[in-house]
Amino acid sequence: MSTTAKNLNLKSINKTRWIAVTAIFMAINIGLSSYGIPVPGGHLYLCDTIICTAALLLDPLAAFVVGGVGSFLGDMIFYPTPMFVSLVTHGLQAVAISLIVLKFKHDKKKYFVSSIIATLVGAVIMVIGYTLGKTYVYATFEYAMIKLPYEIAQGLIGVVGSLLLTFGAGLYKIFNRMEIYS
Repeated sequence: MSTTAKNLNLKSINKTRWIAVTAIFMAINIGLSSYGIPVPGGHLYLCDTIICTAALLLDPLAAFVVGGVGSFLGDMIFYPTPMFVSLVTHGLQAVAISLIVLKFKHDKKKYFVSSIIATLVGAVIMVIGYTLGKTYVYATFEYAMIKLPYEIAQGLIGVVGSLLLTFGAGLYKIFNRMEIYS
């Protein structure tokens, strides 16, 4: 069985660890989506850092739960207007990142390069998704364009932060030893 098929096979997952780790990442995402760093004209949210980190470390289903469902719940609790935009955008972002890096998880050098590419792709998905979503939710293209620099900055913070957590802080090594996927 290939590594990709093995990672996606639900029978090979230690379900208890999978649920616990997914829930922890989702709780962190909900917390970070409720707190924004005030900047002139808006806020920068740090939830992209945890969404990208979870997507790099977990399978696509768990990544969707953390990114999409976690962002949806965070918005539903604290700021419900864009909650469906968050569900779709962050869900797609997380799944795309996870699928890109999935087959390279056991080769650190290829995994690092694919992680950079995957998180940049995820940032583009997030920026485009939120720009289109805000155009729809707020019914004005101009408002979405005003927020575009903040979306780009948030995406880049997510890329850098997730790479620092995954490789700089050693989460990659910890997750390889944790045996969520047997």
